[in-house]
Amino acid sequence: MEEIPESRIAYLRRTGPYGAENGIQMERIKSWAAENSLLRADSAILGIARDDPGRTPPRDLRYDTCLVLPDDTAVRHPEVLEGNLTGGRHAVLTTAHTAEGLAHAWAGLFTGLAAQNLTFDTTRPVLERYRPRLLARHLCEICVPVL
Repeated sequence: MEEIPESRIAYLRRTGPYGAENGIQMERIKSWAAENSLLRADSAILGIARDDPGRTPPRDLRYDTCLVLPDDTAVRHPEVLEGNLTGGRHAVLTTAHTAEGLAHAWAGLFTGLAAQNLTFDTTRPVLERYRPRLLARHLCEICVPVL
């Protein structure tokens, strides 16, 4: 369990089927962050699937790739948007940073919450979190908001 603080984020949004295009977009936000000296050892990059693919047509699925920003950072790029991430209590699952690892983690995520008597907070998004110290070990995290 982790209490994730409310944060300012810079993000790119794409609309369309989830998949390989999300990874391309992730590289774009990382390039922008590196060009602006915003990638640090303590940086957090987030992937946020905004829609349930079981309820939303593939063409309408929204995916945000985000960089958590230091408070004093200005965002100056025509395609990079600025917003806020709602904080709160999250169940955090560390998994292999591979398509298979993430698919396996997502497949068992909600039954795992129920087994631990945790309730998914549907008012906040699930976060895929990428931090340098974990990526160096080929790991990432899925952070599920819970009540």
